[in-house]
Parts: sequence; C-alpha cells; structure tokens
Amino acid sequence: MPAQAQGNAEAAKGKVSMCIGCHGIPMYKTAFPEVYSVPMIAGQSPDYIVKALQAYRAGDRSHPTMQGIAKGLSDQDMADVAAYYGGAAKAGK
Repeated sequence: MPAQAQGNAEAAKGKVSMCIGCHGIPMYKTAFPEVYSVPMIAGQSPDYIVKALQAYRAGDRSHPTMQGIAKGLSDQDMADVAAYYGGAAKAGK
C-alpha cells in the first residue's frame, strides 16, 4: 500500500469551497440523486476522509456528486482537505 500524502490544512483553504456548500450547513439534505442527509465532516478523522474520497474516486461509493468531486482531486488535495476538516473541531470551526 502506498504511503498516504501528508496533509496541509493551510493549503486546503483554497480547495474546500466545493465542500462548504453541503458539508458546512447543519442538517443539510441533498435532493439529488435522492434525499440524503449530508454529514458534517469537521472533526472527522483525516484517515477516514481520505479513504472515503478515494472510494468515491474509484467508484466504490455511489454518490454521483461526490464521485465527480473526488475524481478532480489529487492524492495531495485529498490529504490537504482531510487535514483541514480533521483539525476543524480543534480549531473551533
């Protein structure tokens, strides 16, 4: 298994605009492709976030919006976003 990229939360600040629209709204639900409660990801384990994004990119997780977003992320982007959200609870965001 390849080593996971080291995440940089500061570098992620320019990459998370695509996340905030859904994951930054408490109790938000999407309507496409079905009604789905969007989880808050602030404070989530960075390893979990990276694995979830990798699974969306590979097509192993089946939300079309997340698959599209993940396909546009490099491994470094994923690590940076995971570091940003993984540390968000500690930073009070």
